[in-house]
Amino acid sequence: MNASRNDKSYLNRALEISIHLSLVALLVASCYLFLRPFLAVAAWGMTIAIAGYPTYRKMQKLLGGRGRLAAVLFTVALLLVLIVPIALLAQTLIGGFHGAAIRLQSGTLKIPSPPPNVASWPIIGKQVSEVWSLASTNFEAALQPFAPQLKGAAAALLAASAKVGFVVLQVFASFVIAGFLLANASGCTRVSRKLAARFFGARGGQVEAMVEATVRSVTAGILGVAFIQALLAGLGFLVVGLPGAGLWALVFLIAAVLQVGAITLVPAVIYVFATMATVKAVIFLIWCIFVGFLDNVLKPILLGRGAPVPILVIFLGAIGGFMAIGIFGLFVGAIVVSVGFNLFVAWLDEGAVSAPDAATGES
Repeated sequence: MNASRNDKSYLNRALEISIHLSLVALLVASCYLFLRPFLAVAAWGMTIAIAGYPTYRKMQKLLGGRGRLAAVLFTVALLLVLIVPIALLAQTLIGGFHGAAIRLQSGTLKIPSPPPNVASWPIIGKQVSEVWSLASTNFEAALQPFAPQLKGAAAALLAASAKVGFVVLQVFASFVIAGFLLANASGCTRVSRKLAARFFGARGGQVEAMVEATVRSVTAGILGVAFIQALLAGLGFLVVGLPGAGLWALVFLIAAVLQVGAITLVPAVIYVFATMATVKAVIFLIWCIFVGFLDNVLKPILLGRGAPVPILVIFLGAIGGFMAIGIFGLFVGAIVVSVGFNLFVAWLDEGAVSAPDAATGES
């Protein structure tokens, strides 16, 4: 009889625990479903807040400890420094996408004749000159083999032009979130320490410091340098009058995050030399060389301030993030994977240290 009662008691407890877990899982899934559209923007806002916290603290000291005013000025400075050039490049990007798509669909895209010196280029000059000449005289015949792909490309360009403005709004929202977090920095710090202690116990402080150093290192040394290079490259594209300057700048930004930004400057330099005056082309080449090698100066300074992360880890995180959630994933993915990598390495190192100690104790 007692055994039967015990069995029923266990079943009731198991059923009650299952119901509680199901309700918790339902709540978590619902929160994720409702907040999913904002996760990328919120993650980027938190990243900006962590990376910009030292600058915010300096501004706060200069303002006599007024944290909210410092957060407002920090946010305004971000908007002035980044939003204006981003909006300018976005405008040219939208115009380039939309114009190229319309001309592709209507067949009115015109290609200028190739300069005479193109045929004298080594190895590929003759082939490039022939294809270019055909495209300038009979553009439809030159593109006939690629007609199905180009129709899809035109639709994709129109869709991309519609998304650019939304991305700019997301960037603006992430800056506002960063300013809000900095204005409430003391409360956010307490929450962060509680979470670190909850998940990692006594090592919570060390883990928190490692995460903070990694975020600042990758943000400044990889993403910050890529942004600076992209803005300078975009300025050069606009000044020289390169068609689709915004698109070129976006491609360069993505490539710079992936550590291959200089490669994307080569087609732009070739186009400028082929279609513009020699003096203008040479000046543009010098500017591109300066932009391409700028990371060799900035990256050791900025990347060396935090926990080191292999370039391959950053590359995989950026590619995976971009494929998962789009342009924001390019940056957030690199940071999240870098943090995960450093935590994994720290966990391995802790195991390597404790194993000899255990072996010594046994002997």
